[in-house]
Amino acid sequence: MTLSLPTRSRRHGLRLTALVAAATLSLVACGSDDEGSAGASSSGAADHGAITLQLSWVKNAEFAGEYFADTNGHYRNAGFSSVTLNPGPGPIETMVASGQADFALSNAVAAAQVIEKEKAPLKIVGTKFQKNPFTILSLKNKANIAKPQDLVGKTIGVQAGGNEALFDALLKINNIKASDVKKVPVEYDPSPVIDGEVDGFFAYVTNESLTVSMSGHEITNLPFADNGLPFVAESVITTDKMIAEEPAKVKAFLEAEIRGWQDALANPTEGARLAVEKYGKDLNLSMAKELKQSEVQKDLIVTPDVTKNGLFTITDALIGQTLTTLAAADINVKADELFDLSLLTELLKDKPELAKLP
Repeated sequence: MTLSLPTRSRRHGLRLTALVAAATLSLVACGSDDEGSAGASSSGAADHGAITLQLSWVKNAEFAGEYFADTNGHYRNAGFSSVTLNPGPGPIETMVASGQADFALSNAVAAAQVIEKEKAPLKIVGTKFQKNPFTILSLKNKANIAKPQDLVGKTIGVQAGGNEALFDALLKINNIKASDVKKVPVEYDPSPVIDGEVDGFFAYVTNESLTVSMSGHEITNLPFADNGLPFVAESVITTDKMIAEEPAKVKAFLEAEIRGWQDALANPTEGARLAVEKYGKDLNLSMAKELKQSEVQKDLIVTPDVTKNGLFTITDALIGQTLTTLAAADINVKADELFDLSLLTELLKDKPELAKLP
C-alpha cells in the first residue's frame, strides 16, 4: 500500500547543512541593510519594509497562525509592507544565516546542530511548539508500541541521516541497547508500517500519524516529547545581527506572529480553510486532515506554561530539558548559544495583552 505524502527530506530530526559556513561569511559581507527596512513611514508608524519568513514545510495547516497574521493584517499593522511565506522543505538555517530569509521556523535540534558544527550566527527568539511532534508510529492491533520498552525486539523504520541520530538518542535516554532494536532504512511514506514490513515508523504526530489514522487504521504513538526527549520545535530563528541591530523588527515580527496564532487557536476551522483554499490550494489538501492537524497541534502549542506565560514563551525548565535532549544526541551547546528570549520578554512586558490566550 502506498500513501500519498510529500517527500520529507528536510523535516525530520537532525541534519547538517554544509553550506552554513559559507553562508555565515555571506551574512557578514552582505549585512542587513535593505532599503526601507527601518525607520518610520510617512504616517509615523513603524516601517520595517518587506521580509521573508522561511517555513519549515509545505503550506498546510501547520502555519495557520502565519496565514491569519497575513490575512488579518497583523504583519501590516506591525510595520511590514509585505511578508513572503516561503514554503519548505529546504536548508532552513542556511537561508537565514545567509540573509535569504529574515526569519524561519526550525526546531531546537536542527538549529543547535548548525550552531555547534558550523558556527551559524543564529538564535531561537521564541517557539510555537512547546512539545516536538516526533513519534514512533505503530498499528494498535499489531506492534502497539506505547512505551519505550516496547521497542525492544521490534523492527523500526527510520529515515537515513539525521533521524537515525534522534532515534538513537531515544534509545539512549531510555537505557535501551541499540542491539536490542532492529533499525531499518525507510523513506517518508509510512506504507511499510501498514504492510507489516516494520513494527514501528519514525513519524510526525501531525502528519504521517494522521495520514495513517485517517486511512482507517487504529494507531499508537510513542511521542518523543513524552518519553525522554523534550525539545522545542517550530521555533522562530533569526540572526545575531538582526537581534543586535534591528530589535524593533524582531519584536514587531513576534507580535504579529502571536496575534496570528491567537486567531488560529480561536478559529481552527478557518485556519484549515485558509490552508486548503488559499495558501496551500495547489497542494490538493484534505479539509478533514488539515482540520484534524489543527486540533492535534494545539496540544503541542498550548501547555500549562503557555497558559500562564503566553504564546511563544519558553521556560527555563524547558530550555534545560531541551539541552538535555541535545546532549543525548551528542550536540553540546549552552543555553545562551541557542536561545535569546530577551526581545520577547520586552515585548510581553510592554504589551501584556499578547500573553492572553483566546
